[in-house]
Amino acid sequence: MNVDWSLNLNLLTVTMIIMVNFVSTIIHVYSVGYMSKDPRRIIFMGYLGLFTFFMLFLVSSSNLIQLFVGWEGVGLTSYLLIGFWSHKDEANKASLKAFVANRVGDFGLLISLFTIFIVFGTININEILLLVNSHSQSYFNFFGFQIHSITLIVVTMFVGCMGKSAQFGLHVWLPDAMEGPTPVSALIHAATMVTAGVFLLILMSPLIETSKFSQNLILFIGTITCLFASCVAVFQNDIKRIIAYSTCSQLGYMFMAVGVSAYSVAYFHLLSHAFFKALLFLGAGSVIHSMSDEQDIKKMGGIYNRIPLTYTSMLIGSLALMGLPFFSGYFSKDLILEFIYLSDSDFKIFAFVTGIFGVFLTALYSSRLLITVFHGENNSDEKVYAHIHESPMIMVIPLIILAFFSIFFGMIFHNFFAGSLSESIWSKFMFIDSETNQAYSYGNVPKLIKKLPLIMILFSIIIVFLFYFKFPKVKQIANEKLNFIVKFFYNKCYIDELYEIIIIKPSKYLGRGFWKSIDIDLIDNLGPNGISRFVSSLGSKVSNLQSGYLYHYVLSVVIGLTLFISIYIYIF
Repeated sequence: MNVDWSLNLNLLTVTMIIMVNFVSTIIHVYSVGYMSKDPRRIIFMGYLGLFTFFMLFLVSSSNLIQLFVGWEGVGLTSYLLIGFWSHKDEANKASLKAFVANRVGDFGLLISLFTIFIVFGTININEILLLVNSHSQSYFNFFGFQIHSITLIVVTMFVGCMGKSAQFGLHVWLPDAMEGPTPVSALIHAATMVTAGVFLLILMSPLIETSKFSQNLILFIGTITCLFASCVAVFQNDIKRIIAYSTCSQLGYMFMAVGVSAYSVAYFHLLSHAFFKALLFLGAGSVIHSMSDEQDIKKMGGIYNRIPLTYTSMLIGSLALMGLPFFSGYFSKDLILEFIYLSDSDFKIFAFVTGIFGVFLTALYSSRLLITVFHGENNSDEKVYAHIHESPMIMVIPLIILAFFSIFFGMIFHNFFAGSLSESIWSKFMFIDSETNQAYSYGNVPKLIKKLPLIMILFSIIIVFLFYFKFPKVKQIANEKLNFIVKFFYNKCYIDELYEIIIIKPSKYLGRGFWKSIDIDLIDNLGPNGISRFVSSLGSKVSNLQSGYLYHYVLSVVIGLTLFISIYIYIF
């Protein structure tokens, strides 16, 4: 196997490199202020730089082995960054959880890489994409079953992407990763690592197009992730966890776009999402900084006039996340829903209805966050409230820059990712579904479908406004009557507890059993412990011969000489 360590620079990879570098630079600047009092801030900045290097290495790779090195590199550095505050037990647990969950996905990616080499005889990305059509009908014979080789490749690759992009089933690490410093959340969980899975699927889009089963699977998992994460976000109280689940949900939208062959639209939302999600995380960091490290939104409120720049930034980021007209999220997320509507997928109706409901839930938790944190009565401690202040300019300027892109990026670039222009731009670097693209260009999406997301957003905002300002008692009664639903989603549908029962406890029990029966009883008893006992026993027996009487030693010498002479005479 010939592996050339080289860069693959084209429009797809270069735009990704620009985005990663831009957002990373913003976060580095923000971190100077945020981590100014941390004694290990230099190490932190080093970790951020190393993470950025591996991410750039990943997106610019010309072959899958090189890509896998970058893939593992961002996994390792994310472990270091999430667990940076190692004095906190929760941070240590979260970093280990992220590392292990990603290794599960990476096992699937490794199987995919091995299968690709077996089928195509190369791991060069451009060569693989050229050979796709000639191998589209190749099969593996597995115990009498004929398995489509490219379906196996795509499904196992998708498992790797599920781990990295926190899709349902392998999403459990993402909310706990909020234990790291806030700039880590902005870098890893907004613009870079979590989008690596989507980027890989877009890069390998011609492979996905040869497997209808894989497309349906990607669409289904993306839809479930979108619904699950949105529902859970509505009931969270930690400001960073709410934004983390919103990331999970938005990644679900990207996978939905991939599942209906709207790769350019998925990429558009990836880029658009990077700006407003980084803005939300850094804005949350500014709130936490001003609130003396408080993260519970129930202990905030009424602070919009104390931190006006942070409030404005969070408002812009939230409106972009909701997808309100003229903000970046409006152009990219609505495009995904329209392309799902135009597609011929088996799960088209399910995905579209869930996507529209996801818009409603997104507006719901975003509005709730804004109102609870910045409006209403203040619920913080008096000492905390007295010290609420705007963050230093080195933290505010990055917010202003990201707010600008959160407003104007979608407005400026949306024509480059959908319609007739997108095909001429992107067809060399990813698969473009000409039929769906033309249907969109000809305006085949009904006006009601186009306006449906906006209707859901306005409906959601009205509900939140009424519940929090007009009828607060209704909200309180609803929480009491539907407490089991609140608990269910607050505890993340008990998926972590389910994994604890099904996987973690049996694994610990099995590991403890192997440790006792094989490691201690077998290996140690036969190995080091057994040898040491044998040597000790032999030594004690030999020491018994040391009686201290001279005639015993003389007798031993005589017997030894006799044996030696006898053996010598016998041999010679």
